[in-house]
Amino acid sequence: MKKLQSENIHFWQGTEACAEAALKAGCRFFAGYPITPASEIAEHLARRLPQFGGIAIQMEDEIASIGAVVGASWAGFKAMTATSGPGFDLMQETIGWAFMTETPCVIVDVQRLGPSTGQATKCGQGDVMQSRWGTHGDYAAIVLAPNSVQEMFELTIKAFNHAEKYRTPVILLADEIIAHMREKITVSSTKGIRIIDRRKPKSCDKAFFGLEEIPSMPAVGEGFNVAVTGSTHDAYGIRFTADTQVHRQLVERLNNKIQNHVADLSDVETYNIDNCEVGIVSYGCTSRATYETVEAAENKKLKVGYARLRTIWPFPEKIVRRLAETAEKIIVPEMNLKQIFYEVERASRGKADVISLNKIGGGELITPEELLKKIMERTKN
Repeated sequence: MKKLQSENIHFWQGTEACAEAALKAGCRFFAGYPITPASEIAEHLARRLPQFGGIAIQMEDEIASIGAVVGASWAGFKAMTATSGPGFDLMQETIGWAFMTETPCVIVDVQRLGPSTGQATKCGQGDVMQSRWGTHGDYAAIVLAPNSVQEMFELTIKAFNHAEKYRTPVILLADEIIAHMREKITVSSTKGIRIIDRRKPKSCDKAFFGLEEIPSMPAVGEGFNVAVTGSTHDAYGIRFTADTQVHRQLVERLNNKIQNHVADLSDVETYNIDNCEVGIVSYGCTSRATYETVEAAENKKLKVGYARLRTIWPFPEKIVRRLAETAEKIIVPEMNLKQIFYEVERASRGKADVISLNKIGGGELITPEELLKKIMERTKN
């Protein structure tokens, strides 16, 4: 880990930034299993967590890893894991259990090309829909997507804050490019970084799964009698597997505690979205081409704007709809086969022509030249 002259300026790889941010956020437990291209997060935390009195452990597989993370969270620790597509697949059932039991934790998915083993060392963005719909049932996910090493740091902290505030798993959806690039980043002093901790119960609290939108959460060993089950349960954790009303109240609350706070969760970088002829909606490593493209387009007297999604889920529909009110065309560049394209199309409600620009295989990025060419093709009279 290299450091420049200033105490707060670092030259970090994306994986290092993620690991260091986890420490800043208060993470004291990591469990994972080696997998390309996420292993460096585990390696870094294996060195650093013991220096903070924390624990880093390599489990026998990804299923055991997410189970250990959930257990550590109920023991009172801020906990995380890091994996890639095949490991993310294996974790889905327990991630669903974490949603149902309202267990705060952070899952980092460093995307690579799939399906299956695919091209393990190459970048892709094929896990976007899986990050939202990977486990079964009705639930609402929070998914953040960084496009720089700086944002790997900032959004990792935000992921922990969201997890603690809303008592839910949060997914940091990174990709191989962002995880492995090395950039200069600025880290604020500890006093300048906002850290949120879960709300602890009072001695009289008993309803840890209801009666209020986001209940308090005790830790094992604090003297509270808590039943934690993935089955349908009432506000006190008692199983009710045949009661329609109990299930409806529980699942609607789990969804509403996210959907009612979309304004707080939504994080979108925008430029010129109220005065453009062509809009771009992008995220992750692909969005890095947007800045140069917009500059080149403006040099050609074209009115171009963009919405760059740092929060993918819940999907920021209002911003996309606002862009569609102005732009005649919206281009969606992705390193997959239209996974966010259809969300943009849906949110646009037919007010703009939504156009895809897709690349898969070999980890080849969409270039500014390719994005500009697509804009030029679509703006010809």
